[in-house]
Amino acid sequence: MALAAASGQLPVVVQTHPRRQSQHFSSFHGSRTAARSPIGVFAVLGPEELRGRLKPIPMSEFTRLRGQERFLQQPLALDRTVYVGEPIAIVLAESRYLAEDAAGLVEVDYEYQDPVVDAATALKGERLVHPGVGTNVASQDVVRKGDVEAAFARAAYTRRETFYVHRHTAAPMETRGLVAEWEEQSGRMRVWGATKLTFRNREVLAGMLDMPETDVEMIEVDVGGGFGVRGEFYPEDFLVPFAARWCGRPVKWIEDRAEHLVATNHSREMQCSLEIAVDKDGFILALRGDVMVDLGAYARPNGGVAPGKGLQFMCGPYQIENAEFELRTLVTNKTPFGSYRGPGRYESSYFRERIVDLAASDLGIDPAAFRMRNLIRPDQMPWNAGAMVPGGPVAHYDTGDYPRVMQQSLDEFAYDSLMPVRGKKVDGRLHGVGIGCFVESSGGGPSESARLVVTGNGRVHLYTGTSSMGQGHETVYAQILADELGVPMDAIDVFHGSTTYVKKGWGTYHSRSAVMGGSAIVLASRTLRDQVAGLISRRQGLDPESLRWKAGALVEANEGGKQILASLLDLGVSAVSDPEMQLALEADSIYSSNELTYTFGVQLAHVAVDPETAVVEVLRFLTVEDVGRVLNPSVVHGQTIGAAVQGLGGTLLDHLVYDENGQLLTGSFADYLLPTATDFPCVEAISLEQSPALNNPLGVKGAGEGGIAAVAGAVANAVEDALRSLGVCIRDLPLSPDKVSALIREASSRHMH
Repeated sequence: MALAAASGQLPVVVQTHPRRQSQHFSSFHGSRTAARSPIGVFAVLGPEELRGRLKPIPMSEFTRLRGQERFLQQPLALDRTVYVGEPIAIVLAESRYLAEDAAGLVEVDYEYQDPVVDAATALKGERLVHPGVGTNVASQDVVRKGDVEAAFARAAYTRRETFYVHRHTAAPMETRGLVAEWEEQSGRMRVWGATKLTFRNREVLAGMLDMPETDVEMIEVDVGGGFGVRGEFYPEDFLVPFAARWCGRPVKWIEDRAEHLVATNHSREMQCSLEIAVDKDGFILALRGDVMVDLGAYARPNGGVAPGKGLQFMCGPYQIENAEFELRTLVTNKTPFGSYRGPGRYESSYFRERIVDLAASDLGIDPAAFRMRNLIRPDQMPWNAGAMVPGGPVAHYDTGDYPRVMQQSLDEFAYDSLMPVRGKKVDGRLHGVGIGCFVESSGGGPSESARLVVTGNGRVHLYTGTSSMGQGHETVYAQILADELGVPMDAIDVFHGSTTYVKKGWGTYHSRSAVMGGSAIVLASRTLRDQVAGLISRRQGLDPESLRWKAGALVEANEGGKQILASLLDLGVSAVSDPEMQLALEADSIYSSNELTYTFGVQLAHVAVDPETAVVEVLRFLTVEDVGRVLNPSVVHGQTIGAAVQGLGGTLLDHLVYDENGQLLTGSFADYLLPTATDFPCVEAISLEQSPALNNPLGVKGAGEGGIAAVAGAVANAVEDALRSLGVCIRDLPLSPDKVSALIREASSRHMH
């Protein structure tokens, strides 16, 4: 893995030795003399230098599943490697090219052992990824609500199927990268390249370096997308700063794409055996099932998010009062698992929406009508969704009119008009329509902070504890602040992502920025206005109750109308020589809430399947989601379209494939397929404002992840609808031509016999 940096004189580049062969259960007997010999190679750091200096990378406190703490990753392998992509040595050189060449000279002697390459093998326990732990089961939990046994006993219909979501990853445009600078005199560490969780990563790094948090500064850089995989604490987040302090020079590292595909978090790989119970009137009585997650070789910081959220949202938007799910996460000899946009929602929506479609088909009910019958009604809000995350609290869906959104979606898609072509061949291709419904949580707590300063040049500086990874937070935050203070947007400067801007920040995750960060801005704005109004009322002997803010100015109501007392921006200019006013023109606020908001959405797909080539073309894809309040339509629209396309790629293209030796076969974009601009030309999104949130001052709900949630379910249902005459049942993703062709061949063989 390439790590590069420069400041002052020659750059110093760090290269962790690339791993291009299977080395599971291996011993490290590195030979580094040859690697040190080339001119310009500064040092090679391996187990000898780091032994006794390493601490395991901790899990996030919000995503822990009991037992996973036994499988934490050290930043560098000391004696054994357990996946292709694990760091084993660091090469520091004056250029990236020298580091790449020197890394190729590092010799490692391996003792090979047979790998564990899937969850089913891991569950058997015949080979252990970590023999010292004594098991491959990282965690095992059961969650339930209601009386599942009684519900199944009185059911008129039941069906059980096993579904599988394949391993894939976010693959953002920019790979990961860091620059670390150690200041020997002050004993301070400065790190550029942090995203998503700057304060949390500062806390972890400081602990691993045995430094006070206040002596570590994290600085966010501009990136064009994070999607969950960027910004978690990886081995390199320790190794790069460690190397900078070791050598006393700035160190830079930038990951190349091959390294990214073997080292950055993988996600999604889950298997679910799911059973549904339905009464004689077509109402869902219960769901139960077993979920098995391939965690990869270690439990990384967010390794519990997708499994836990997968259980939470298994019942989705339906009136299912009885549910029970067993969850097992297992370690294998693959790249570790983490969060990826809509973690757990994408997977559970696929499992649920598939079994719902199969039940509707068996019962002879149209899939849309079956869903409409079972959706949670507005008079049932807030809906008690149960405590379905292991160790978590009871969740309550806050607001929403799910049937109304469903009907609007069907009308917009002209669902009824497509009945004649479903399952029929048109111009040589079979057409099908699929539906997926979802509930998405957002606004993850516990808190977020904002700081406002009205400056001497007549501008307002906003400092926030959230991060931005291309979502448009700068624009939305400026809108919120402009509305609250009544000042022009172009007078506002937004600063984010550095641990120096505010005392404490919680970052960007769980579609929380508008809910938590936006609410903190509202509170800070109101505090600032109250401070200024209080100061002016005291100075001028006015009744504070007679003062109002209007269009960015403080006015006094009097018999003749209203008198302007002070413009906020003008006060900033005049306060240069007024310390008391300067103090009034600064405000800090922390907004705290543990109440989530919940959106509801419907996704519909119209596909055409070529029975000869098995190519699936998505003719039209629509997402309709009630997000409560839309602060910026362009931002929300862009996020939803991007999420939908990302979901379509994950359903039909993206696939991380391993061979029986634990080697990643899709290690470049020649093999790992991503959607291009021409793959899905007709993707649409409608964002509704029907049910504002009641638990935050803006009434907003998150809008960044819903667009990916039910894509797999909708597309798989559409493909099966197209192939209905063949009796196909889709259980596994991705829906590649090879997979669809195999389904067609299997169905044709059954018909022949």
